[in-house]
Amino acid sequence: MIPRAAIESLVDDLLLDDLGCAPHVVVTLATALHGDKSTIREVVGRLTRAQRRGLRSLPEPLPLVPAIARTFRDLSLSDQDRDLLLALSLSLEGESEPLLDFDGRPAEAIVSGPLGAHLDLHAGRMTFVDPRLEIWLRARTASDTFRSVHERLSRICRARGDLIGTQWHAARAALVRDEQAGAELTRIARGCSQTGSTDRALLFAREASNHAEGADHDECRSIVGTSLMRSGFAAEAVAWLGDLFRDGAESQRLQGLAGLIAARSCLQGTVPEVNPTSLRPCTDDDGDWHAWARATALTAVLCAERGDRAGMRAWLMALREAAARVGAERELRDPAVALGTLIIGERECDQAEDDAQAESPRSRVLRALQAAMAGDIDQGLRVLRTADTALEPEVDSLVAGFEHSPIIRAYRSVVEVLLLAWRGDIGLARERLTLAALELPVALPLAGLGVVLARRLDLAVLGELGPISRALTAALPPAVKIDALIDRGIESFLAGEFDEAAMSVRLWLDLGAPQTSLCVPGLDEVALTWEGGSSTRGIVAPPDIFLAHALRLRAATTADSSWRTEHDRAQETARTLRSPFARGRAEAMLGVHSAIRDELVLARGHLQSAQRLFELSGAMAWARLTEDRLARLDMRDGDAAAVPDALTTCRHIWAQVLTAREVEVAMRAVGGAGNREIAAALCVSVRTVEVHLGRIFAKLDVRGRVGLTALAHRTNQQL
Repeated sequence: MIPRAAIESLVDDLLLDDLGCAPHVVVTLATALHGDKSTIREVVGRLTRAQRRGLRSLPEPLPLVPAIARTFRDLSLSDQDRDLLLALSLSLEGESEPLLDFDGRPAEAIVSGPLGAHLDLHAGRMTFVDPRLEIWLRARTASDTFRSVHERLSRICRARGDLIGTQWHAARAALVRDEQAGAELTRIARGCSQTGSTDRALLFAREASNHAEGADHDECRSIVGTSLMRSGFAAEAVAWLGDLFRDGAESQRLQGLAGLIAARSCLQGTVPEVNPTSLRPCTDDDGDWHAWARATALTAVLCAERGDRAGMRAWLMALREAAARVGAERELRDPAVALGTLIIGERECDQAEDDAQAESPRSRVLRALQAAMAGDIDQGLRVLRTADTALEPEVDSLVAGFEHSPIIRAYRSVVEVLLLAWRGDIGLARERLTLAALELPVALPLAGLGVVLARRLDLAVLGELGPISRALTAALPPAVKIDALIDRGIESFLAGEFDEAAMSVRLWLDLGAPQTSLCVPGLDEVALTWEGGSSTRGIVAPPDIFLAHALRLRAATTADSSWRTEHDRAQETARTLRSPFARGRAEAMLGVHSAIRDELVLARGHLQSAQRLFELSGAMAWARLTEDRLARLDMRDGDAAAVPDALTTCRHIWAQVLTAREVEVAMRAVGGAGNREIAAALCVSVRTVEVHLGRIFAKLDVRGRVGLTALAHRTNQQL
């Protein structure tokens, strides 16, 4: 097991070398290369960009690089020792008994001989002490030697009654296409696929495709493509399933259609634009129509994940026809409608799901999100975690065959992290997502939501993006876009650079305020972003998120004349928030605006509460920011050196309540310009300036220019 700190350091080094890798790819390489950093660096340099991103499978075997060659340059092996090592490398299971039969020596003799330093024999299994030896050995072995070893292993497997091993090694040793071997390996691959053995299904189906003909060959391509998508290898899945879709038999094309659409959606960021009716079956075969129904159901959910309402409705319409034709309304139509409408934020349809397949991965995600949206996040987390204790095999028609695949486990992990973030467990959420990223393709589910979460959680805890979140960002397919402006704004805000934060948020708003429908923590402290506003259509979040946003909004827009009353109401409401992070942000906002109004005792109490709440949630960057604000309360009012130019800061904060023209007038008034000077600069009449100033004084609840200037300086000092 490679230490996590070593993996994070390695991920960071690769990013510096412009060789960013998905974290789970780095872990796979570190395990296969004995954790040697120089070897890993050289191998990564030989990989394609898609392989580094985890969108294509790693080459088998990994390339022989100079670092590996140097490690074993002095190793000398006898023919017998070399053949045994090669047989171990080519075996399916690494079981000791068939390998000892192959070699002819007892285990004791092997362990006590020259190979003892290179092999580990334990509990009936044989493994390489250093897996790099396997790469070195295979790169230096001629093809006829491979074939000879496979033939010997095939005979040994036949003698032991191992039919799978017999077929596998015989096919690998064949010099010409063997259609019978292709048919047998196809059957084996089909069984592995049906039981969720993704790696084995991929292994056997790849080899079968070299031998099979006709329908068996089409089925092999379908199994390979589907297995690749289960593991997150979307680019490679598109290649295999795309070939199948172009020239395969209709039944196999329809079987692979769901995987093809899912893979293309992951790669291009949007669901392929295609008229569903152009893909519907041309036969009356129930199997074809069921496969079509499943493809339409999955595509509708993929559209929902990407915020495509029109696309979702078009595919749901096709689903209704297909489901009615094969009687799959409860099995496919209802779950797709329920999950799709929930994810896209159409709350009126949230409860459309019945209890069919209640213990499926899809149903768990749906019920977890429904519980969270109803305010019971703990229940939602319990629902998700029952998958770890399931006593019976899970069946989910929507993602049939994917139930225990890496891509579905990644999906569940991302949803779990989202719920932890909603609950305010920021530190724990970041820890869980980091662990998942080291094992699973978390950048793919829910249109990249895992990457957005990783970045926001890093910012909340560290105040900057860490190596794992930066590696996940680099691993995103090029066409998938995430919202970097808000991330930049949060980073600036937590560093005390309010102007830069406000500029980033303002640009984000100007570009249409893009955001995921499943709400992640944003930054409405510097602009009214409505990141979780309850009236905003399409935002999915628990009640606490909406309530906390409303509190921050109230603190930012309340006039001085009603501040004390509104403050007391907001304080009472804040105490009902169960998320320490959400309440911390509300307390911090109340503290800042109390300080702006020179109520320093009140401000200090709010900020102290906010600091403790942020520390409780694990949001240490927010805690440090609040600590800095507490320190500012002790500054002397007349310390001009500590107060930078107020105009830029106040321009952003006042723009939330003033019109653009009123902001211009207010800024010039604070800067000392007279009414005539302002009128000349803005090409308006003096009377117009007077009217604007009257409205400004009323909106900001100040009595005149002196009060306006004082408010500007207080605002700047606290923000």
